[in-house]
Amino acid sequence: MNHQVIIHWGISSFFGWGVYGLNLALNWAGDSGIEARTSFPYNPDQVVVDPLRRLALRGFEYNSRQFVSQLKPFEGKAANVEATLLSALGNDFSMSKGPHNTEIHGKPTIGVVFFEIPQLSAETLARAQRFPLIVCGSTWNEDILRAYGLTNVTTVIQGIDPTLFHPAQRQGVLSDRFMVFSGGKLELRKGQDLVMAGFARFAKRHPEALLVSAWHSPWPQFARTLDRSGKAAPLPFGADNKPDLAAWARANGLAETQFLDLGAVPNALMPPILREMDVALFPNRSEGGTNLVAMEAMACGVPTILSANTGHLDLIDGKNCYALETQAGVSGEGAGVGSVSGWGESSVDEIEDTLERAWRDRNDARRRGERGAAKLGGYSWSRTAEQMRKIVLANRA
Repeated sequence: MNHQVIIHWGISSFFGWGVYGLNLALNWAGDSGIEARTSFPYNPDQVVVDPLRRLALRGFEYNSRQFVSQLKPFEGKAANVEATLLSALGNDFSMSKGPHNTEIHGKPTIGVVFFEIPQLSAETLARAQRFPLIVCGSTWNEDILRAYGLTNVTTVIQGIDPTLFHPAQRQGVLSDRFMVFSGGKLELRKGQDLVMAGFARFAKRHPEALLVSAWHSPWPQFARTLDRSGKAAPLPFGADNKPDLAAWARANGLAETQFLDLGAVPNALMPPILREMDVALFPNRSEGGTNLVAMEAMACGVPTILSANTGHLDLIDGKNCYALETQAGVSGEGAGVGSVSGWGESSVDEIEDTLERAWRDRNDARRRGERGAAKLGGYSWSRTAEQMRKIVLANRA
């Protein structure tokens, strides 16, 4: 009989956790030892895959709908289930409630975490100790937990889909432009203020430069934290309380022709866009995982600039990217999640200089892109799913 596994977070093609869950579901769809479902409502409109993959997900979708309906009698209560629960954890190691405001407990419950704040309170540590195992998304996360004395921890690096994210011939769209890609949820932690400040300086010398952003997220309120750094002009918001990115680009001195916002692009449609990019820029202040968007850019062979801090350190390997080595400390509060001591602040000067290096020496940039793609080719979702499968089956109650 297949071992039942519940993925206790949402499935989607539009944000990191959702992509993680979707790829676990896809890789376990034909597995004779695992029967997976999600405890969150499954919305097919949020899952953008080809018809073959949609057919493969039919059993997962059916099982998920059945499970959610079975939780209805437990509305506002706790439900104990005879299945392994893989639960996404927040920065404080708390679990989200499921549908119908149900508190779900697995047999066992295994925590999965990408925490961004290295200072852990006594209450957070107490929660962490209750799990038989916590799966971290980066070596940085595991090292922090072990430094606090926890031993019920391991690391599984998230993956990329190599059938989608791989080097391939460019179509040559906008081939007369020097395109710089920046992706990730719009917030202080992701460092788009540093992207804007560094690119604006670079763009003054290079009118052909184009900043291409994929900053859409379901949580636009976090974008307001970008103003705390003072590194870029304040971020304006429209009447709909959503960031006005075009106005922000203009406020930072970019010409109308030097900024393109992609909006919400499904994960499966990103590869042909990424392959047109000349460089990708990620001066992120903290990554609890290895930054899925950066991984996908590197997998496509895009020369990538990474801040040398936190979870990014798992990706940086020799000359497989441009590492932003200058990392100052960050103080104060960030993104409403508490102390940000332990984050890294990249230098705007170094960002500008690195963009210039990539522009001047295209051969060096190409070689870095090739090395990055070679490394990321080993981080497939199938590898991640197999590691998680072994963990699940080894920790059956």
